[in-house]
Amino acid sequence: MLRTSIEMSSMNGYLESADALLSEAEHEGYFEPSDALLSDVGPRRYYEDQCWWHKFLDTEEAKRQVLFSLPMIVSNVSFSSIILVSVMFAGHLGELQLAGATLANSWATVTGLAFMIGLSGALETLCGQGFGAKIYRMLGIYLQSSCMISCFFSIIISIMWFYTESILILLQQDAQISKTAALYIRYLIPGLFAYGFVQNILRFLQTQSIVMPLVWFSVILMSIHCGVAYALVNFTVLGFKGAPLAASISLWISFLSLSVYVFLAKEFEKTWEGFSLESFHCLLTNLKLALPSAAMVCLEYWAFELLVLFAGLMPHSELSTSLIAMCVNTEAIAYMVTYGLSATASTRVSNELGAGHPTRAKNAMAVTLKLSILLALAIVLVLGFGHNIWAAFFSNSPLIISQFASMTPYLLISITIDSFQGVLSGVARGSGWQLLAAWVNMGTFYFIGMPISGLLAFKFKLYAKGLWIGLICGLSCQAGVLLLITLCRKWIKIEIAEEIETETRIFV
Repeated sequence: MLRTSIEMSSMNGYLESADALLSEAEHEGYFEPSDALLSDVGPRRYYEDQCWWHKFLDTEEAKRQVLFSLPMIVSNVSFSSIILVSVMFAGHLGELQLAGATLANSWATVTGLAFMIGLSGALETLCGQGFGAKIYRMLGIYLQSSCMISCFFSIIISIMWFYTESILILLQQDAQISKTAALYIRYLIPGLFAYGFVQNILRFLQTQSIVMPLVWFSVILMSIHCGVAYALVNFTVLGFKGAPLAASISLWISFLSLSVYVFLAKEFEKTWEGFSLESFHCLLTNLKLALPSAAMVCLEYWAFELLVLFAGLMPHSELSTSLIAMCVNTEAIAYMVTYGLSATASTRVSNELGAGHPTRAKNAMAVTLKLSILLALAIVLVLGFGHNIWAAFFSNSPLIISQFASMTPYLLISITIDSFQGVLSGVARGSGWQLLAAWVNMGTFYFIGMPISGLLAFKFKLYAKGLWIGLICGLSCQAGVLLLITLCRKWIKIEIAEEIETETRIFV
């Protein structure tokens, strides 16, 4: 008994010493415990409870990320569907209206909407790292400066949209369809401003991990939009013009609702202190990240649209264009689902880097990559077994359905790679590497992916399959280079994070 007591006393003393050493190491910065280690069970329980699944996946971090990403997926799909629903209502008015609305939607996406999404990416770095560093006041300042930047570029884009008909005709589009598309997009111009503001507020909330309110806002506003669009298209003299006008109205309602929430909610007492002239001093800092971030997004969007244009140059162009358009839309829908994990990676990495915890940031990225692969595999299984059902949503033609079946294996590969690189792109946004990532997208898509697509499609007569194989090559190179950058680059507070502190001392 005495010997047992001595052994137990020695063991307890050893564990207490271990706890003390871990605490001291953490205090000195030599050791960064994971979230599980920091939970209320303490270091002793943490090491006693380690099992094989803990070695494969940090379950506490994974749980946190899943609870964060699911609301982001719902809100992202809902807000993105506002403009798509308007296209659907317009399409029910006739074939010309469908063609015009579809063309207008594609033009609006590649020239304006994608650019607005990209501009808001600066806040993923600035607000994310600022929140992690507990410089809460600067989050509201950066939100205001980002909204000013979005407003400025919305004015420039809206001027270009006024000349949509002439530009589309110059691009060899059908004159009647171009005229219809131009009419549609003019009524969408007010919505462009609101869309940019909404994206900024979404990033502002996302970087603070306030996501559940977004679900309620997005679902309710999406329901309102369906009613507004149906009423304007079917019960007013506006008809076709009512569809884009409904999108503009719903986007402004979204912006005003989110603004009132930010102004009044207690959660933002520290991060929103009202309007301030200090936001003008942050314009340049914001712009240095916003433009590369916009380039990141647009370069990838444009690559997919180029595939559709290439398909129109092939023999049997109607079949090729339909196939590529179906694949592009399927890829886009799959990315909407995996985008939640991309936003999670951006938020967790930026928060931890801002707090000065690079090891935790790396752990968060590793968990997100594993989750992205699992999610991609789930999507691949569903699409792999149900591709004929999915293709039937787009067309009733047996030929198109069978051709889509032959494209499905390539589509499954691209979805898996795109999910993986989406997380790495989120890490780049959270770390402030937007400029480097933009160059990566430029090189991999336009110097590797698109040339291979053209060569395989036209020289080797692989047509639609050749186009998609080239895209897979571009995506693979993009993911590989981003992974290499992530592994080799130092994970420290970037210069922007240091500028936040400097500006706080000067302007606050």
